[in-house]
Parts: sequence; C-alpha cells; structure tokens
Amino acid sequence: MDTSLKSALKKAKRKQLLKIVITSIIVVLILLPILYKTGNYFAAKSSTRLHEELFLHNSIAEPNIQIDSQVTSNTSVFGGNIVTNRSKNINGYLVQWSTLTSSYDWLRIRIDHNELIPGFYWSDTDFYEYDKQTKNKVATFYHPSIQEYYDGVQNELGEISQMENHVAEVAISFDQSYTLQEIQAKIPDNLNIVWLYMTSPIVDESNGPAGMPVYGFDPSDSPKEAYNSFIDALEKYDTNGFNEPIQEFLNLNKNKQFDEVKILGVMLTGQTQNFKALENQDFIRGASVGATANIVPYIKPEK
Repeated sequence: MDTSLKSALKKAKRKQLLKIVITSIIVVLILLPILYKTGNYFAAKSSTRLHEELFLHNSIAEPNIQIDSQVTSNTSVFGGNIVTNRSKNINGYLVQWSTLTSSYDWLRIRIDHNELIPGFYWSDTDFYEYDKQTKNKVATFYHPSIQEYYDGVQNELGEISQMENHVAEVAISFDQSYTLQEIQAKIPDNLNIVWLYMTSPIVDESNGPAGMPVYGFDPSDSPKEAYNSFIDALEKYDTNGFNEPIQEFLNLNKNKQFDEVKILGVMLTGQTQNFKALENQDFIRGASVGATANIVPYIKPEK
C-alpha cells in the first residue's frame, strides 16, 4: 500500500477516535446532571416515604414511646439511612429507648424491625421481654381472647408497688374490654393513662412469644380527636387491607362514636406506691411492668 495512503488512513482513524472521545465526553457531561437529578429525586421520594412510615408506625404500634428526633444520615444519590432517636416518658422522667437505623434506596424502604421487636430472656427462674439496646424490660399486653401464654399471664403490681422512690410504667390488660369512661372510673387519679391498647393479632402464645405487634394510641388531652387520628392512621398503615386484626377493628369500630369503642388495656405511668390501689382488682387480668426510673430531688414527677 502506498505510504501516503497509509498515512491518510491513520489520520482518518485518529480523527474518528477523537470524535468518538469528544462525543462520549459530551454525552457524559449531559447525562451526569440528569442522572444526579433523577437519582436525587427518587432517593428523596423514598426518604420522605420512610420518614412518614416511621412516624406512622410510632403513632399506632409503639406503646408510650416518643420520637425525640429523626434525621437523615449517610445520604447519597443512591439512598441513605434515617436515624430515629426514641425515649419513654415515665411520669415526667425520660428514659432512653432503642435507636432505629432504617434505610432506603430508589425503590425500597427498610424499617429497622430488628430493634422494634423486643428481645426475649429465658432462664430457669424467669422470663421477660427487653429492649435490645437499653436492656430495659418491655411491658407486655395480654389479649383477652388468648387463653394461654408462655409462662402464664403475669400480675406484677405487688412487686412494683413495693419499690420505693421510683416511677414506673405498667401495661394493664383487662379481663374484658371496657369503654374509656368505665376505665377512668377504675384507675386512680394519681396514675397517668398514657396509651390505650385497642387490638392485636390473636395467635398461639403457649410455646413462646410470637413477637406480635399491639395497636393503640396515646389519648393525650383529647381522646376523641386522638381516636379519630388513630382510625385515619390505621387506614393509611394498611391501605391494601392485608392486616387482619386492623381490618377487623376498622370494620367493627370505624363508624362508632369513641364513647362506644371498647378498649383491651392501658399503659399507666406513675409513682410505684400509687399502683398499690390496683392490687387484687377483678377487672385486671394481667399487669406487666416496663421501664422504671429512680426519683431524684431535682425532677418532680407529674403525679
């Protein structure tokens, strides 16, 4: 082949390669901002959805647990984490509770269920549920339709009322369901009703704890408004209608006035000696102590 022809071919190849490189660089420069904006859009959408799901779950399924802060961390164009710091208010004393680290990406959100589900302690002499990070005891509710529980239905009112200079939370499970008005007539005024136990799955608990959620809400200052918000939250939480206990509760109670709605139990907080008045009461099927705190001179209990 002629030398000049070879040189021309080489020059043409170099020009073609240069065009390809330049075109590729231009395409990348154009696509990078688009991919960045698209990635940020989907990541932000998932982040918002995860924030909402965490708040929603807290509002219906975390007895006497409050969210102190919820922030996004380790963020990138592909996803990130949401860290939820939580605590319990025990009659004016804040007790640390487990921190959730949930994650999200463009398509999925993953709530930190490992920390939401309590741990279970077994020994030859005792059994109880506990918060995995703080190791505080978790108060257990007993559904009136479940006859047999592993280790039986506990009533720890006698033990807790003997503790001196402490505040405590206690999950009270009723022998049957009652209206709030009936409950308020039975609970001493020196104890706080901080959470209403409304429903939970009916499962076999005889061979060990099933780790089932309980659903309810904080009645706060306006129980009727709080109940309406609870109904809305249940519908939003189970939009597909797959959660059987939630759907059964909604079908039974959605159109009722709150004064007619029956309640399965309550979470109470107060000074430990004030629980003595509830000992040996027939309407109490079970009483399970949760978190406690020492009373100190510089923090006054609410009651």
